[in-house]
Amino acid sequence: MTRRSVRNDKHRPSRGPVADTGKDRMVMRRLLRSRGAVGLAAVGIALSGLAGGVGATATMSGQAAAASTPPLVVESSPESTITDDFNPYVPTGSVYNLGATGLIYEPLIEFDLAKPPTYYPWLATKFALSNGGKSITFTIRTGVKWNDGSAFTPADVAFTYNLIKKNPAINLAGLPISSVSTSGDTVTVNFSVAQYTNLQNAAGVGILPQAVWSTVGNPATYTDPNPVGTGPFMLASGGFTPQGFTLTPNPNYWQKSAVHVPSVYFPDYTSNTAATTALFSGQIDWTGNFIPGLQKDFVAKNPSERGYWEAPGSTNALMPNLHQWPTNQLAVRQAISLAINRQALAAEGEDGLENPVSNLSGLTLPTFAAYEGNLTKYNISTTANAAAAKKVLTAAGYTMGSNGFFEKGGKTVTVTLVAPSAYTDYAAVGALVAGQLKAAGIDATFNGLTVSGWNADMASGNFSLAEHWSNNGLTPYNLYDNWLNSALDTTAATGDYERLSSPAMVAALNELSGAATLPAQRAAVEKLGAYVATNLPVIPVTTASEWFEYNAQHYVGWPTQQNPYETGQPSGTNLNGAGTNLVVVMHLRPRG
Repeated sequence: MTRRSVRNDKHRPSRGPVADTGKDRMVMRRLLRSRGAVGLAAVGIALSGLAGGVGATATMSGQAAAASTPPLVVESSPESTITDDFNPYVPTGSVYNLGATGLIYEPLIEFDLAKPPTYYPWLATKFALSNGGKSITFTIRTGVKWNDGSAFTPADVAFTYNLIKKNPAINLAGLPISSVSTSGDTVTVNFSVAQYTNLQNAAGVGILPQAVWSTVGNPATYTDPNPVGTGPFMLASGGFTPQGFTLTPNPNYWQKSAVHVPSVYFPDYTSNTAATTALFSGQIDWTGNFIPGLQKDFVAKNPSERGYWEAPGSTNALMPNLHQWPTNQLAVRQAISLAINRQALAAEGEDGLENPVSNLSGLTLPTFAAYEGNLTKYNISTTANAAAAKKVLTAAGYTMGSNGFFEKGGKTVTVTLVAPSAYTDYAAVGALVAGQLKAAGIDATFNGLTVSGWNADMASGNFSLAEHWSNNGLTPYNLYDNWLNSALDTTAATGDYERLSSPAMVAALNELSGAATLPAQRAAVEKLGAYVATNLPVIPVTTASEWFEYNAQHYVGWPTQQNPYETGQPSGTNLNGAGTNLVVVMHLRPRG
Protein backbone atom coordinates (compact mmCIF):
# COMPACT_ATOMS: atom_id res chain seq x y z
CA MET A 1 0.00 0.00 0.00
CA THR A 2 1.11 3.56 -0.59
CA ARG A 3 1.19 6.19 2.12
CA ARG A 4 1.52 9.82 1.20
CA SER A 5 2.59 13.00 2.91
CA VAL A 6 -0.61 14.87 2.59
CA ARG A 7 1.05 12.22 1.81
CA ASN A 8 1.26 14.14 1.82
CA ASP A 9 1.18 11.67 2.21
CA LYS A 10 2.17 9.05 3.63
CA HIS A 11 2.30 8.32 3.21
CA ARG A 12 4.35 5.04 3.78
CA PRO A 13 8.19 4.76 3.96
CA SER A 14 10.93 3.83 1.74
CA ARG A 15 12.87 0.70 1.82
CA GLY A 16 23.24 0.30 -0.94
CA PRO A 17 24.69 3.25 -0.46
CA VAL A 18 25.64 5.65 -3.27
CA ALA A 19 27.93 8.62 -3.21
CA ASP A 20 26.41 11.89 -2.10
CA THR A 21 25.68 13.88 -5.22
CA GLY A 22 24.88 17.08 -3.40
CA LYS A 23 27.59 19.67 -3.96
CA ASP A 24 27.53 23.34 -3.07
CA ARG A 25 25.43 22.36 -0.07
CA MET A 26 24.47 25.35 2.05
CA VAL A 27 24.12 24.19 5.63
CA MET A 28 22.31 26.53 8.00
CA ARG A 29 22.14 26.37 11.75
CA ARG A 30 19.92 23.60 13.11
CA LEU A 31 18.10 24.61 16.21
CA LEU A 32 17.22 21.13 17.35
CA ARG A 33 19.74 18.34 17.68
CA SER A 34 18.06 16.17 20.30
CA ARG A 35 17.45 12.65 18.94
CA GLY A 36 17.10 13.84 15.37
CA ALA A 37 14.16 16.20 15.80
CA VAL A 38 14.15 19.49 13.96
CA GLY A 39 12.52 22.87 14.50
CA LEU A 40 12.33 25.99 12.35
CA ALA A 41 13.90 29.18 13.60
CA ALA A 42 12.64 32.70 13.26
CA VAL A 43 15.83 33.81 11.56
CA GLY A 44 17.23 31.75 8.74
CA ILE A 45 14.57 29.01 9.11
CA ALA A 46 16.84 26.22 10.29
CA LEU A 47 17.00 24.49 6.92
CA SER A 48 19.82 23.33 4.70
CA GLY A 49 19.60 23.41 0.93
CA LEU A 50 21.34 22.53 -2.28
CA ALA A 51 22.16 25.69 -4.19
CA GLY A 52 20.80 25.83 -7.70
CA GLY A 53 18.41 22.89 -7.40
CA VAL A 54 18.80 19.17 -6.90
CA GLY A 55 22.28 18.04 -5.98
CA ALA A 56 22.46 15.58 -8.87
CA THR A 57 22.79 18.50 -11.27
CA ALA A 58 26.28 19.27 -10.06
CA THR A 59 27.74 15.85 -10.76
CA MET A 60 25.84 14.37 -13.68
CA SER A 61 27.60 14.39 -17.04
CA GLY A 62 24.57 15.74 -18.90
CA GLN A 63 24.83 13.10 -21.63
CA ALA A 64 21.53 11.85 -22.97
CA ALA A 65 20.44 8.38 -21.89
CA ALA A 66 21.22 5.66 -24.38
CA ALA A 67 18.43 4.85 -26.77
CA SER A 68 18.46 1.26 -25.52
CA THR A 69 17.66 2.29 -21.94
CA PRO A 70 14.15 1.05 -21.11
CA PRO A 71 11.49 3.27 -19.53
CA LEU A 72 11.52 3.70 -15.78
CA VAL A 73 8.50 1.69 -14.64
CA VAL A 74 6.84 3.13 -11.55
CA GLU A 75 3.96 1.77 -9.46
CA SER A 76 2.90 3.86 -6.50
CA SER A 77 -0.66 2.91 -5.72
CA PRO A 78 -3.00 0.06 -6.69
CA GLU A 79 -5.95 1.56 -8.55
CA SER A 80 -9.13 -0.18 -9.65
CA THR A 81 -9.23 2.06 -12.74
CA ILE A 82 -7.27 5.04 -14.01
CA THR A 83 -8.74 8.02 -15.82
CA ASP A 84 -7.20 10.72 -18.00
CA ASP A 85 -7.17 13.39 -15.32
CA PHE A 86 -3.83 15.10 -14.54
CA ASN A 87 -5.21 17.81 -12.25
CA PRO A 88 -2.55 18.13 -9.50
CA TYR A 89 -5.16 19.45 -7.06
CA VAL A 90 -7.44 16.40 -7.02
CA PRO A 91 -5.87 14.08 -4.43
CA THR A 92 -8.51 11.41 -4.99
CA GLY A 93 -7.56 11.11 -8.67
CA SER A 94 -5.89 7.91 -9.85
CA VAL A 95 -3.16 9.72 -11.80
CA TYR A 96 -2.40 11.85 -8.75
CA ASN A 97 -2.18 8.72 -6.59
CA LEU A 98 0.15 7.04 -9.09
CA GLY A 99 2.55 9.99 -8.72
CA ALA A 100 2.57 11.29 -12.29
CA THR A 101 1.56 14.85 -11.43
CA GLY A 102 4.69 15.17 -9.28
CA LEU A 103 6.87 14.82 -12.39
CA ILE A 104 4.89 17.41 -14.38
CA TYR A 105 4.11 20.18 -11.90
CA GLU A 106 6.86 21.59 -9.69
CA PRO A 107 6.83 23.51 -6.39
CA LEU A 108 8.91 26.49 -5.36
CA ILE A 109 10.88 24.44 -2.82
CA GLU A 110 11.46 20.69 -2.49
CA PHE A 111 11.91 19.23 1.00
CA ASP A 112 13.80 16.12 2.04
CA LEU A 113 11.44 14.59 4.58
CA ALA A 114 13.91 11.76 5.21
CA LYS A 115 16.51 14.22 6.50
CA PRO A 116 14.96 17.41 7.87
CA PRO A 117 15.79 20.21 7.56
CA THR A 118 17.39 19.60 4.13
CA TYR A 119 15.65 21.40 1.30
CA TYR A 120 16.26 22.07 -2.41
CA PRO A 121 15.59 25.45 -4.06
CA TRP A 122 13.42 24.65 -7.06
CA LEU A 123 11.26 27.13 -8.95
CA ALA A 124 12.33 29.62 -6.29
CA THR A 125 16.05 30.20 -5.82
CA LYS A 126 15.61 31.52 -2.29
CA PHE A 127 13.02 32.74 0.19
CA ALA A 128 12.78 34.97 3.24
CA LEU A 129 10.21 35.28 6.02
CA SER A 130 9.18 38.66 7.38
CA ASN A 131 6.33 40.35 9.22
CA GLY A 132 6.67 37.98 12.17
CA GLY A 133 6.50 34.94 9.92
CA LYS A 134 3.28 36.05 8.20
CA SER A 135 4.96 36.90 4.89
CA ILE A 136 7.21 34.78 2.68
CA THR A 137 9.04 36.39 -0.22
CA PHE A 138 10.20 33.99 -2.92
CA THR A 139 12.81 34.90 -5.51
CA ILE A 140 11.56 33.19 -8.67
CA ARG A 141 13.98 31.34 -10.90
CA THR A 142 14.54 32.89 -14.34
CA GLY A 143 15.00 31.07 -17.64
CA VAL A 144 12.36 28.44 -16.88
CA LYS A 145 9.80 27.45 -19.53
CA TRP A 146 6.56 25.53 -19.49
CA ASN A 147 6.57 22.33 -21.52
CA ASP A 148 4.66 24.10 -24.30
CA GLY A 149 7.63 26.45 -24.75
CA SER A 150 6.12 29.53 -23.15
CA ALA A 151 7.98 31.45 -20.44
CA PHE A 152 7.42 30.73 -16.76
CA THR A 153 7.11 34.00 -14.82
CA PRO A 154 6.45 35.32 -11.30
CA ALA A 155 2.93 36.10 -12.53
CA ASP A 156 2.29 32.34 -12.80
CA VAL A 157 3.33 31.89 -9.18
CA ALA A 158 1.12 34.73 -7.98
CA PHE A 159 -1.77 33.38 -10.06
CA THR A 160 -1.41 29.92 -8.46
CA TYR A 161 -1.49 31.21 -4.89
CA ASN A 162 -4.40 33.52 -5.67
CA LEU A 163 -6.26 30.61 -7.29
CA ILE A 164 -5.74 28.56 -4.13
CA LYS A 165 -6.91 31.48 -2.01
CA LYS A 166 -10.11 31.90 -4.02
CA ASN A 167 -10.96 28.19 -4.28
CA PRO A 168 -11.05 26.31 -0.96
CA ALA A 169 -11.56 23.00 -2.80
CA ILE A 170 -7.98 23.15 -4.15
CA ASN A 171 -6.48 24.63 -0.99
CA LEU A 172 -5.39 21.14 -0.03
CA ALA A 173 -3.27 22.28 2.91
CA GLY A 174 -5.75 24.86 4.18
CA LEU A 175 -3.23 27.66 3.71
CA PRO A 176 -4.44 30.91 5.36
CA ILE A 177 -3.46 33.13 2.42
CA SER A 178 -4.50 36.74 2.84
CA SER A 179 -2.87 38.36 -0.20
CA VAL A 180 -0.22 37.89 -2.90
CA SER A 181 1.97 40.50 -4.56
CA THR A 182 4.79 40.59 -7.12
CA SER A 183 7.80 42.87 -7.54
CA GLY A 184 10.29 42.16 -10.28
CA ASP A 185 11.41 38.56 -9.92
CA THR A 186 9.91 38.14 -6.44
CA VAL A 187 6.53 36.99 -5.19
CA THR A 188 5.39 37.70 -1.64
CA VAL A 189 2.67 35.53 -0.13
CA ASN A 190 1.04 36.98 2.97
CA PHE A 191 -0.75 34.84 5.52
CA SER A 192 -3.13 35.61 8.35
CA VAL A 193 -0.98 33.58 10.76
CA ALA A 194 2.77 32.95 10.91
CA GLN A 195 4.15 30.03 8.92
CA TYR A 196 7.37 29.18 10.76
CA THR A 197 6.48 25.50 11.16
CA ASN A 198 4.34 25.29 8.03
CA LEU A 199 6.91 26.12 5.36
CA GLN A 200 6.54 22.66 3.87
CA ASN A 201 2.92 23.40 2.97
CA ALA A 202 3.40 27.07 2.15
CA ALA A 203 6.23 26.53 -0.35
CA GLY A 204 5.25 23.10 -1.62
CA VAL A 205 2.23 23.73 -3.85
CA GLY A 206 2.42 22.79 -7.53
CA ILE A 207 2.72 25.91 -9.69
CA LEU A 208 0.25 26.28 -12.57
CA PRO A 209 0.46 28.19 -15.90
CA GLN A 210 -1.83 31.20 -15.78
CA ALA A 211 -2.41 31.11 -19.55
CA VAL A 212 -4.04 27.67 -19.23
CA TRP A 213 -5.71 27.64 -15.83
CA SER A 214 -7.24 31.12 -16.02
CA THR A 215 -9.71 29.75 -18.58
CA VAL A 216 -10.61 26.33 -17.14
CA GLY A 217 -13.60 27.33 -15.01
CA ASN A 218 -13.76 25.37 -11.76
CA PRO A 219 -10.15 24.33 -11.00
CA ALA A 220 -11.32 21.52 -8.73
CA THR A 221 -13.20 19.75 -11.53
CA TYR A 222 -10.93 20.51 -14.49
CA THR A 223 -9.55 17.19 -15.77
CA ASP A 224 -6.35 18.65 -17.27
CA PRO A 225 -5.98 16.00 -20.03
CA ASN A 226 -3.03 17.84 -21.66
CA PRO A 227 -1.02 19.00 -18.63
CA VAL A 228 1.31 21.97 -19.09
CA GLY A 229 3.97 22.03 -16.38
CA THR A 230 7.59 23.01 -15.78
CA GLY A 231 8.64 19.52 -14.63
CA PRO A 232 11.13 17.16 -16.27
CA PHE A 233 8.41 15.07 -17.93
CA MET A 234 5.22 15.57 -19.91
CA LEU A 235 2.43 13.30 -21.09
CA ALA A 236 3.45 11.50 -24.28
CA SER A 237 1.31 12.17 -27.32
CA GLY A 238 -1.27 9.39 -27.37
CA GLY A 239 0.49 7.97 -24.32
CA PHE A 240 -2.57 7.46 -22.11
CA THR A 241 -4.55 4.22 -21.92
CA PRO A 242 -6.70 2.76 -19.14
CA GLN A 243 -3.96 0.14 -18.63
CA GLY A 244 -1.19 2.68 -18.13
CA PHE A 245 0.42 5.80 -19.53
CA THR A 246 3.82 7.14 -20.51
CA LEU A 247 5.60 10.39 -19.67
CA THR A 248 8.38 11.60 -21.97
CA PRO A 249 11.08 14.22 -21.28
CA ASN A 250 10.09 17.87 -21.38
CA PRO A 251 12.31 19.32 -24.17
CA ASN A 252 12.18 22.73 -22.48
CA TYR A 253 13.13 21.59 -19.00
CA TRP A 254 15.35 24.00 -17.10
CA GLN A 255 17.48 21.12 -15.74
CA LYS A 256 17.36 19.13 -18.97
CA SER A 257 21.03 18.08 -18.80
CA ALA A 258 20.38 16.42 -15.44
CA VAL A 259 17.61 14.13 -16.70
CA HIS A 260 18.96 10.66 -17.53
CA VAL A 261 15.67 8.78 -17.63
CA PRO A 262 14.35 8.53 -21.22
CA SER A 263 10.70 7.99 -20.22
CA VAL A 264 8.52 6.92 -17.31
CA TYR A 265 5.75 4.36 -17.58
CA PHE A 266 2.94 4.10 -15.01
CA PRO A 267 1.14 0.75 -15.33
CA ASP A 268 -2.16 0.12 -13.58
CA TYR A 269 -2.25 -2.68 -11.03
CA THR A 270 -5.45 -3.30 -9.13
CA SER A 271 -3.92 -4.74 -5.95
CA ASN A 272 -0.73 -4.95 -3.93
CA THR A 273 -0.56 -8.64 -4.84
CA ALA A 274 -0.45 -7.99 -8.58
CA ALA A 275 2.07 -5.18 -8.15
CA THR A 276 4.27 -7.34 -5.90
CA THR A 277 4.27 -10.17 -8.44
CA ALA A 278 5.36 -7.73 -11.14
CA LEU A 279 8.08 -6.28 -8.89
CA PHE A 280 9.48 -9.70 -7.99
CA SER A 281 9.55 -10.73 -11.65
CA GLY A 282 11.48 -7.59 -12.68
CA GLN A 283 8.62 -5.83 -14.48
CA ILE A 284 8.70 -2.83 -12.11
CA ASP A 285 11.71 -0.66 -11.28
CA TRP A 286 10.23 1.39 -8.47
CA THR A 287 7.28 0.82 -6.22
CA GLY A 288 5.84 1.90 -2.88
CA ASN A 289 3.70 -0.85 -1.40
CA PHE A 290 3.41 -2.79 1.81
CA ILE A 291 5.20 -6.09 1.08
CA PRO A 292 5.66 -8.67 3.83
CA GLY A 293 8.84 -10.74 3.88
CA LEU A 294 10.83 -8.20 1.90
CA GLN A 295 14.32 -9.27 2.93
CA LYS A 296 13.78 -13.01 2.52
CA ASP A 297 11.47 -13.08 -0.48
CA PHE A 298 12.73 -10.07 -2.45
CA VAL A 299 16.19 -8.76 -1.58
CA ALA A 300 17.84 -12.11 -0.80
CA LYS A 301 16.94 -13.41 -4.26
CA ASN A 302 19.15 -10.76 -5.92
CA PRO A 303 20.85 -8.57 -3.31
CA SER A 304 23.07 -6.77 -5.85
CA GLU A 305 20.07 -5.21 -7.60
CA ARG A 306 17.19 -5.22 -5.16
CA GLY A 307 16.61 -3.04 -2.14
CA TYR A 308 14.12 -1.28 0.07
CA TRP A 309 14.12 1.41 2.72
CA GLU A 310 11.14 2.13 4.93
CA ALA A 311 12.03 5.68 5.95
CA PRO A 312 10.42 7.12 9.07
CA GLY A 313 7.03 8.59 8.25
CA SER A 314 4.00 9.60 10.26
CA THR A 315 1.27 7.92 12.31
CA ASN A 316 -1.55 5.59 11.29
CA ALA A 317 -4.83 6.11 13.08
CA LEU A 318 -8.44 5.04 13.20
CA MET A 319 -10.68 7.94 12.18
CA PRO A 320 -14.02 7.92 14.04
CA ASN A 321 -16.88 9.86 12.48
CA LEU A 322 -17.59 12.57 15.07
CA HIS A 323 -21.01 13.30 13.57
CA GLN A 324 -22.39 9.78 13.78
CA TRP A 325 -23.43 7.58 16.69
CA PRO A 326 -21.76 5.70 18.33
CA THR A 327 -18.30 7.00 17.33
CA ASN A 328 -19.27 10.53 18.33
CA GLN A 329 -19.34 9.30 21.95
CA LEU A 330 -16.07 9.72 23.89
CA ALA A 331 -16.66 6.57 25.95
CA VAL A 332 -16.96 4.51 22.76
CA ARG A 333 -13.76 6.00 21.36
CA GLN A 334 -11.97 5.32 24.65
CA ALA A 335 -13.21 1.73 24.62
CA ILE A 336 -12.04 1.26 21.04
CA SER A 337 -8.58 2.54 21.95
CA LEU A 338 -8.34 0.27 25.00
CA ALA A 339 -9.53 -2.78 23.07
CA ILE A 340 -6.88 -2.49 20.36
CA ASN A 341 -3.77 -4.66 20.50
CA ARG A 342 -1.34 -2.29 18.82
CA GLN A 343 1.52 -4.77 19.08
CA ALA A 344 -0.44 -7.29 17.04
CA LEU A 345 -1.44 -4.65 14.48
CA ALA A 346 2.22 -3.76 13.94
CA ALA A 347 3.66 -7.27 14.08
CA GLU A 348 0.94 -9.13 12.19
CA GLY A 349 -0.94 -6.53 10.18
CA GLU A 350 2.16 -4.56 9.17
CA ASP A 351 4.60 -7.52 9.22
CA GLY A 352 6.85 -5.73 11.70
CA LEU A 353 7.62 -2.96 9.19
CA GLU A 354 5.92 -0.43 11.45
CA ASN A 355 5.85 0.04 15.21
CA PRO A 356 2.97 0.20 17.70
CA VAL A 357 2.10 3.68 18.94
CA SER A 358 2.84 3.91 22.65
CA ASN A 359 1.57 7.43 23.34
CA LEU A 360 -2.05 8.49 22.83
CA SER A 361 -0.97 11.93 21.60
CA GLY A 362 -0.05 10.19 18.34
CA LEU A 363 3.24 12.13 18.20
CA THR A 364 5.53 10.19 15.85
CA LEU A 365 8.39 8.86 17.93
CA PRO A 366 11.35 8.92 18.01
CA THR A 367 11.21 11.33 15.04
CA PHE A 368 9.75 14.17 17.10
CA ALA A 369 11.04 13.17 20.53
CA ALA A 370 12.31 16.72 21.14
CA TYR A 371 8.69 17.86 21.22
CA GLU A 372 7.44 15.18 23.59
CA GLY A 373 7.91 17.07 26.87
CA ASN A 374 5.00 16.54 29.26
CA LEU A 375 3.16 14.34 26.77
CA THR A 376 4.88 11.33 28.33
CA LYS A 377 1.95 11.29 30.78
CA TYR A 378 -0.11 9.83 27.91
CA ASN A 379 2.09 6.77 27.43
CA ILE A 380 -0.05 3.63 27.10
CA SER A 381 0.27 -0.14 26.99
CA THR A 382 0.42 -1.40 23.42
CA THR A 383 -1.51 -4.58 24.19
CA ALA A 384 -5.29 -4.94 24.35
CA ASN A 385 -7.27 -4.50 27.55
CA ALA A 386 -10.79 -5.68 26.78
CA ALA A 387 -11.76 -5.65 30.46
CA ALA A 388 -10.83 -1.95 30.77
CA ALA A 389 -12.78 -1.17 27.58
CA LYS A 390 -15.87 -2.87 29.01
CA LYS A 391 -15.46 -0.99 32.28
CA VAL A 392 -15.42 2.37 30.47
CA LEU A 393 -18.61 1.56 28.58
CA THR A 394 -20.35 0.27 31.67
CA ALA A 395 -19.45 3.42 33.61
CA ALA A 396 -20.91 5.50 30.78
CA GLY A 397 -24.30 3.75 31.05
CA TYR A 398 -23.93 1.12 28.35
CA THR A 399 -25.23 -2.36 29.10
CA MET A 400 -24.46 -5.74 27.59
CA GLY A 401 -27.25 -6.95 25.32
CA SER A 402 -28.41 -10.49 24.74
CA ASN A 403 -26.45 -10.52 21.48
CA GLY A 404 -23.19 -10.16 23.41
CA PHE A 405 -22.62 -6.52 22.46
CA PHE A 406 -23.04 -3.29 24.40
CA GLU A 407 -26.09 -1.16 23.79
CA LYS A 408 -27.61 2.11 24.97
CA GLY A 409 -31.02 3.60 24.35
CA GLY A 410 -32.04 0.48 22.50
CA LYS A 411 -29.20 0.79 20.02
CA THR A 412 -26.29 -1.66 19.72
CA VAL A 413 -22.78 -0.22 19.69
CA THR A 414 -22.02 -1.12 16.08
CA VAL A 415 -19.14 0.16 13.97
CA THR A 416 -17.97 -0.66 10.46
CA LEU A 417 -14.27 -0.11 9.85
CA VAL A 418 -13.35 0.72 6.25
CA ALA A 419 -10.10 0.71 4.27
CA PRO A 420 -9.14 -0.36 0.75
CA SER A 421 -9.00 -4.14 0.36
CA ALA A 422 -6.23 -3.57 -2.22
CA TYR A 423 -4.07 -2.16 0.59
CA THR A 424 -3.28 -5.56 2.02
CA ASP A 425 -1.71 -4.28 5.24
CA TYR A 426 -4.69 -2.05 6.00
CA ALA A 427 -7.03 -4.95 5.21
CA ALA A 428 -5.10 -7.17 7.62
CA VAL A 429 -5.12 -4.47 10.30
CA GLY A 430 -8.83 -3.89 9.76
CA ALA A 431 -9.67 -7.56 10.23
CA LEU A 432 -7.58 -7.68 13.42
CA VAL A 433 -9.21 -4.54 14.84
CA ALA A 434 -12.70 -5.88 14.16
CA GLY A 435 -11.91 -9.04 16.09
CA GLN A 436 -10.34 -7.13 18.98
CA LEU A 437 -13.35 -4.82 19.28
CA LYS A 438 -15.76 -7.74 19.31
CA ALA A 439 -13.80 -9.22 22.21
CA ALA A 440 -14.59 -5.99 24.09
CA GLY A 441 -18.31 -6.13 23.37
CA ILE A 442 -18.39 -3.81 20.35
CA ASP A 443 -20.19 -5.11 17.26
CA ALA A 444 -17.44 -4.39 14.74
CA THR A 445 -16.93 -5.49 11.15
CA PHE A 446 -14.30 -4.69 8.55
CA ASN A 447 -15.43 -3.65 5.07
CA GLY A 448 -12.77 -3.62 2.36
CA LEU A 449 -13.50 -0.97 -0.26
CA THR A 450 -12.01 -0.05 -3.62
CA VAL A 451 -9.32 2.60 -3.45
CA SER A 452 -11.51 5.10 -5.28
CA GLY A 453 -14.51 4.29 -3.09
CA TRP A 454 -12.48 4.70 0.09
CA ASN A 455 -11.00 7.99 -1.13
CA ALA A 456 -14.47 9.26 -1.95
CA ASP A 457 -15.88 8.22 1.43
CA MET A 458 -12.99 9.83 3.30
CA ALA A 459 -13.45 13.03 1.32
CA SER A 460 -17.20 13.15 1.96
CA GLY A 461 -17.31 11.78 5.52
CA ASN A 462 -19.38 8.76 4.54
CA PHE A 463 -18.01 6.26 7.07
CA SER A 464 -18.35 5.12 10.66
CA LEU A 465 -14.71 4.29 11.40
CA ALA A 466 -11.84 4.39 8.91
CA GLU A 467 -8.13 3.65 8.71
CA HIS A 468 -5.88 6.44 7.44
CA TRP A 469 -2.35 7.72 7.75
CA SER A 470 -1.40 11.24 8.81
CA ASN A 471 0.86 13.75 7.09
CA ASN A 472 4.58 13.63 7.71
CA GLY A 473 6.74 16.72 7.67
CA LEU A 474 9.55 18.76 9.07
CA THR A 475 7.81 19.33 12.41
CA PRO A 476 4.73 17.92 14.24
CA TYR A 477 2.69 20.73 12.72
CA ASN A 478 1.87 18.65 9.64
CA LEU A 479 0.71 15.71 11.75
CA TYR A 480 -1.70 17.71 13.91
CA ASP A 481 -2.78 20.03 11.12
CA ASN A 482 -3.93 17.02 9.11
CA TRP A 483 -5.86 15.67 12.09
CA LEU A 484 -7.31 18.80 13.71
CA ASN A 485 -7.57 21.63 11.17
CA SER A 486 -11.26 22.17 10.44
CA ALA A 487 -10.30 24.24 7.37
CA LEU A 488 -9.58 20.89 5.70
CA ASP A 489 -13.16 19.73 6.33
CA THR A 490 -14.70 20.57 2.98
CA THR A 491 -16.97 18.66 0.63
CA ALA A 492 -13.74 17.06 -0.63
CA ALA A 493 -11.80 16.89 2.64
CA THR A 494 -8.03 16.40 2.53
CA GLY A 495 -7.73 16.15 6.30
CA ASP A 496 -9.80 16.41 9.47
CA TYR A 497 -11.55 13.33 8.09
CA GLU A 498 -13.30 12.81 11.42
CA ARG A 499 -14.93 16.26 11.00
CA LEU A 500 -13.68 17.86 14.20
CA SER A 501 -14.69 21.47 14.72
CA SER A 502 -12.61 22.96 17.53
CA PRO A 503 -11.70 26.67 17.53
CA ALA A 504 -9.33 25.92 20.42
CA MET A 505 -7.37 23.43 18.30
CA VAL A 506 -7.28 25.81 15.33
CA ALA A 507 -5.87 28.43 17.69
CA ALA A 508 -3.27 25.93 18.96
CA LEU A 509 -2.32 25.09 15.37
CA ASN A 510 -1.90 28.78 14.65
CA GLU A 511 0.19 29.09 17.80
CA LEU A 512 2.45 26.26 16.60
CA SER A 513 2.66 27.69 13.10
CA GLY A 514 3.75 31.02 14.53
CA ALA A 515 6.21 29.66 17.10
CA ALA A 516 9.77 30.66 16.27
CA THR A 517 11.56 28.83 19.09
CA LEU A 518 11.62 25.23 20.28
CA PRO A 519 10.14 25.98 23.74
CA ALA A 520 7.23 27.82 22.14
CA GLN A 521 6.74 25.05 19.60
CA ARG A 522 6.83 22.42 22.34
CA ALA A 523 4.18 24.28 24.35
CA ALA A 524 1.83 24.35 21.36
CA VAL A 525 2.49 20.69 20.54
CA GLU A 526 1.63 19.80 24.13
CA LYS A 527 -1.79 21.44 23.77
CA LEU A 528 -2.48 19.58 20.53
CA GLY A 529 -1.17 16.24 21.75
CA ALA A 530 -3.02 16.47 25.05
CA TYR A 531 -6.29 17.14 23.20
CA VAL A 532 -5.80 14.09 20.98
CA ALA A 533 -4.90 11.90 23.95
CA THR A 534 -7.87 12.92 26.10
CA ASN A 535 -10.57 13.40 23.44
CA LEU A 536 -9.46 10.85 20.82
CA PRO A 537 -10.80 12.68 17.75
CA VAL A 538 -8.46 10.20 16.06
CA ILE A 539 -7.19 6.97 17.61
CA PRO A 540 -3.45 6.47 16.90
CA VAL A 541 -2.45 2.83 16.32
CA THR A 542 0.94 2.39 14.59
CA THR A 543 3.68 4.41 12.98
CA ALA A 544 3.33 4.95 9.22
CA SER A 545 6.17 4.23 6.83
CA GLU A 546 7.16 5.72 3.49
CA TRP A 547 7.01 2.50 1.49
CA PHE A 548 9.80 2.16 -1.08
CA GLU A 549 11.17 -0.84 -2.95
CA TYR A 550 13.34 -0.87 -6.06
CA ASN A 551 14.91 -3.03 -8.74
CA ALA A 552 18.27 -1.57 -9.79
CA GLN A 553 18.48 -3.73 -12.92
CA HIS A 554 18.06 -0.68 -15.16
CA TYR A 555 18.72 2.39 -12.96
CA VAL A 556 21.00 3.26 -10.03
CA GLY A 557 21.16 6.23 -7.67
CA TRP A 558 18.30 5.28 -5.36
CA PRO A 559 17.99 6.93 -1.94
CA THR A 560 19.10 4.82 0.98
CA GLN A 561 19.42 5.10 4.72
CA GLN A 562 23.10 5.92 4.11
CA ASN A 563 22.25 8.55 1.49
CA PRO A 564 18.83 9.91 2.51
CA TYR A 565 18.52 12.64 -0.11
CA GLU A 566 14.77 11.83 -0.19
CA THR A 567 12.43 9.24 1.27
CA GLY A 568 12.01 7.20 -1.92
CA GLN A 569 8.21 7.04 -1.63
CA PRO A 570 7.13 7.23 -5.29
CA SER A 571 3.76 8.98 -4.90
CA GLY A 572 5.51 12.26 -5.60
CA THR A 573 2.66 14.71 -5.05
CA ASN A 574 3.58 18.39 -4.82
CA LEU A 575 1.15 18.90 -1.95
CA ASN A 576 3.10 19.64 1.23
CA GLY A 577 6.35 19.66 -0.73
CA ALA A 578 6.61 15.86 -0.79
CA GLY A 579 7.76 15.65 -4.42
CA THR A 580 9.65 12.49 -3.63
CA ASN A 581 9.63 11.02 -7.12
CA LEU A 582 10.71 14.32 -8.69
CA VAL A 583 13.85 14.53 -6.56
CA VAL A 584 14.60 10.82 -6.94
CA VAL A 585 14.22 10.79 -10.73
CA MET A 586 16.75 13.61 -10.93
CA HIS A 587 19.28 11.37 -9.17
CA LEU A 588 18.70 8.24 -11.24
CA ARG A 589 20.95 7.23 -14.12
CA PRO A 590 21.06 4.15 -16.35
CA ARG A 591 22.93 1.22 -14.90
CA GLY A 592 26.38 1.06 -16.47
